[in-house]
This record gives sequence, structure tokens and C-alpha cells, in this order.
Amino acid sequence: MDGAAIHKAAIAAAELLPGSECCYPFGPEYQVFKVSGKVFLLLSDLRGEPIVTVKCQPEQGELHRAIYSSIRPGYHMNKRHWITVYPGQELTAGLIEQLVNDSWQQVLNGIPQYKRPRY
Repeated sequence: MDGAAIHKAAIAAAELLPGSECCYPFGPEYQVFKVSGKVFLLLSDLRGEPIVTVKCQPEQGELHRAIYSSIRPGYHMNKRHWITVYPGQELTAGLIEQLVNDSWQQVLNGIPQYKRPRY
């Protein structure tokens, strides 16, 4: 998948998630999706190359990095809890959707029950 396709798949997945909100808190070049005010997806460009950053469990992050050369530690994020997806031939829309859904769930699990979106 090229970078544009990765962004498109990530946005499509994020827009379907309950309580997902799109915003630009870091400027127009950083599209951010939040749930209950917490970031779960960051879309940006690095040296002209579209990238996607998502939260993950440390073990899952290690596994994804071992399997996919296009998945690396989170760019400008906590390297243990975030991964960044770069363009690569081995990526699929299904994988991107899974990563976004897992990130949303990971962030949601850290939010108190009374602050979570109702769905």
C-alpha cells in the first residue's frame, strides 16, 4: 500500500468507531482522531511520505515490527506503546483497519467508564 491508501484506510476505519472525533490540535498537517479526548490515531507526512501512528500493546507492537518491515516504533511517540506505519507492499487495508480498531480499544480501556462514549 502506498501512503495515500494507508491514510484512506485509517480514516475510513476511524470514522466508523463510536465516539471518534477528528481534529487538528497540532496544526493542519497533523490529522488526529480522538476518543473521549484521548488520541488513538495520528496521520501525518514524514519527508513527504504519508505515515500513520497508532497506539498498541507493547507485545503486539514488537510482533508487528518483527513481521512487517513497514511498521516501526512510534515516530515522536513513546516507542513502547506506539507504532508508526510507513508505506509498504506487505500492508493491506484489513491490517490498517485492525491496527486502528486495536488502538481505539487500547485508548478506550484507559478511560474511566463514566467518560466513555455510549454506544
